[in-house]
Amino acid sequence: MVRPVQFFRCTGEPGVHVPTPRYEFLILNGPNLGHLGKRQPEIYGSAGMDAVPGQVRSLMGDVAESIRLDFFQSNSEGTLIDRLESAYGAGTHGVVFNAGAYTHTSLALADCLAWIKLPCVEVHISNIWARSEPLRHRSYIGRHVVGVIAGFGIMSYALAVQALFHHINENA
Repeated sequence: MVRPVQFFRCTGEPGVHVPTPRYEFLILNGPNLGHLGKRQPEIYGSAGMDAVPGQVRSLMGDVAESIRLDFFQSNSEGTLIDRLESAYGAGTHGVVFNAGAYTHTSLALADCLAWIKLPCVEVHISNIWARSEPLRHRSYIGRHVVGVIAGFGIMSYALAVQALFHHINENA
């Protein structure tokens, strides 16, 4: 099931003018990540994606005003590829990507990341290398990203936004 695109500004109260964002980041989630906060809280925690903008504000302070987060989730590999290609075509500045189980199996997503060459941070809520299933210790997309953040719960997303922002500004 494709989740609708949600746009969040990282700062500002409803009705309060905030500056136009300078950066647009796609927060892309793969299969079974549409119910974060409810699904397997013993592994993934009880916070949902709605916590991420506030965590970005807390972590990055005033810099968060310059960032727009575009959230998208799909259980379909092809739809994820389409969304990455769309982000590339739209001039998105970078991607925070939790491919879920596709991390460990999808050459197609790895190939897409290799050709679009958007700065991308791979993110995982749990520490995939501490998981008991050996298959989860491998990432096909890892060689096509600028870095990996894993094991910090939903805060992993805010840390990835901060890392992506830093990477883009260091390499400008």
